Amino acid sequence: MAKRPTKISLTRARDEAKHCRACELWKHATQTVFGEGPRQAGLMLIGEQPGDAEDLSGHPFVGPAGQLLDRALAEAGIDRASVYLTNVVKHFKWEPRGKRRIHKKPRASEVGACRPWLDIEIGLVKPRVIVCLGATAAQALLGSSFKVTQHRGTVVPSPLDARVLATVHPSSILRAPDQDARRLEMARFIADLRAAARAL
Repeated sequence: MAKRPTKISLTRARDEAKHCRACELWKHATQTVFGEGPRQAGLMLIGEQPGDAEDLSGHPFVGPAGQLLDRALAEAGIDRASVYLTNVVKHFKWEPRGKRRIHKKPRASEVGACRPWLDIEIGLVKPRVIVCLGATAAQALLGSSFKVTQHRGTVVPSPLDARVLATVHPSSILRAPDQDARRLEMARFIADLRAAARAL
């Protein structure tokens, strides 16, 4: 991680993170993708890492999974503008497949290298509720043995001051095998987001 500034703010942390070289992922990413949202958001959503669209734009959750998340938040009665959105890992990890850049799961060491930035975001925003989107985010915050499938949509014990819930990452809904499965998974995802809203 880059040298931690003495007086920290989200703006300062975002600027410092642009120069992070704590792991090798920066070498193949276009840019650091830091979290975005209100400084005092009650709800924080944490995903795994930026995708291709996020890497190119510099903003979290703007690609296909982000668009699905927008629809789910709206259905759950949550204003995206009121939510702080971020990822455990701030650089896009990918592998080439033809002309496309395909997401590759970050290693535990890469998650660990990026963790100080997430800790800064949580410490500054002080959300009342955190939703972990997917296993990587949930295990980063709740331990490597945590299973989203066993605890999704419910408040779980955590060392954080916030109430913490876990659910699937919206990209998993996009990968569902057919339209019926996608519809069912979307309904479950919306229900989990509603549970998070109630926890506020």
